[in-house]
Amino acid sequence: MLSFLNTLPSALLSTLLDVAPIVAVLTLFQVFVLRRPLPNLRRTVAGLVCVLLGLALFLVGLENALFPIGETMAYQLTAHAAAGAQEAAGAVDWRDYLMVYLFGAAIGFATTVAEPSLIAVAIKAEEVSGGTVNAWGLRIAVAVGVAVGVSLGCFRIVTGTPLPWYIIVAYVIVIVQTFRSSRTIIPLAYDSGGVTTSTVTVPVVAALGLGLASSIPGRNPLIDGFGLIAFASVFPIMTVLGYAIVASWWGNRKAASGREGAEP
Repeated sequence: MLSFLNTLPSALLSTLLDVAPIVAVLTLFQVFVLRRPLPNLRRTVAGLVCVLLGLALFLVGLENALFPIGETMAYQLTAHAAAGAQEAAGAVDWRDYLMVYLFGAAIGFATTVAEPSLIAVAIKAEEVSGGTVNAWGLRIAVAVGVAVGVSLGCFRIVTGTPLPWYIIVAYVIVIVQTFRSSRTIIPLAYDSGGVTTSTVTVPVVAALGLGLASSIPGRNPLIDGFGLIAFASVFPIMTVLGYAIVASWWGNRKAASGREGAEP
């Protein structure tokens, strides 16, 4: 409790300094560019105070809970395999880390589904599209992409294969999907990769990557650990574009079958 009370003021100050430029820009544009008073000033100020307090508490929780839990889980999952690798003169067998891949996929899926920024984007996308884009369908598609990406990223850390190979191949697939997708879904798909790597997903995934890279001999926690975030960014783009392509194909097929059934 004492540690919490000691870290909360610094977290509040850090959050205030981070949010202040955003508030200043929005206020200046509202007053001097749009030339309109701030609507619902009391509610706006109350909401801003809640945001500051919530972000500060979240940062304290990251420092004292999520980061230690992620690193501890990584060490515990890899302890047996790492001990076996040391006995085998440093040889690392990727098959000894199957539970790590499964845990990476599960934690990637769970954190993405709970990501506040993704929830907000999904709800707005459903409203703007008039229900064409399903909020839950979008969240599940992004979560599946993060799960696959984190799991594959853990496999890459274990095997020690070069990171650029995976990223180049992934973006080549994204480019091919972009040319085959509807223009209306492309911006949403690319934004999905950005909103995914936010307040909930990044700390847990980064902690997992750092713990995994630190527990395997010869791995660089800076490159291999934080490189896991790159997988969590690109694979949601692939799954959202794939989801849109399959949904479009399925809709066209149903429409075609309906027309055939209507013909005499």
